[in-house]
Amino acid sequence: MSLDTLAERASHSLEVRHSRFLASAAPIASSAEAAGFVAEVSVADATHNCWAWRLGQDYRSSDDGEPAGTAGRPILAAIDGQGYDRVVVVVTRWFGGIKLGAGGLVRAYGGAAAECLRLARRLPLVDTATVAVHVPFEDVSLLHHLLPAFSATKLDESFDAHGARIELELPAESVAHLKTRLRDATRDRARFDDEG
Repeated sequence: MSLDTLAERASHSLEVRHSRFLASAAPIASSAEAAGFVAEVSVADATHNCWAWRLGQDYRSSDDGEPAGTAGRPILAAIDGQGYDRVVVVVTRWFGGIKLGAGGLVRAYGGAAAECLRLARRLPLVDTATVAVHVPFEDVSLLHHLLPAFSATKLDESFDAHGARIELELPAESVAHLKTRLRDATRDRARFDDEG
């Protein structure tokens, strides 16, 4: 299953038995970004600011004073259930005077997070690869000309007496095709670092 991240920040609010829940979500690239977003959107005078985030195999969640397992884990389950990665969700609750019980809390926190993510604009995550290629000087402009066709981004470029070494990032599924196309276009003068 391919995963998505958020194209932009999103929010969704709902009311459950007089308690107000506000889900705020954002794409993240690091645990520090997740912590920063939690700090930014948490409301000091709210009853609870519960949150969860997933970044590949790394994830965290917090019930922020709600009974254990009734807030953070359902938020994380919503992230996973909606097929997201590299996402943080904070659900802020303002208590409305009626206790919801453990099941009610799980449904409210998980439901607010799931609906926020369901309504948000998705951005597909593409597995990328980094490759380094060495080309003679006469083929440098040809390589640069090919990059857009493979959605490749130049990360680094250095020169020696024989040509240029260019480090690229591109969709992993395009690497083999780029190697073939570059070898054909340069009459086999292009050399990739992983080929010895």
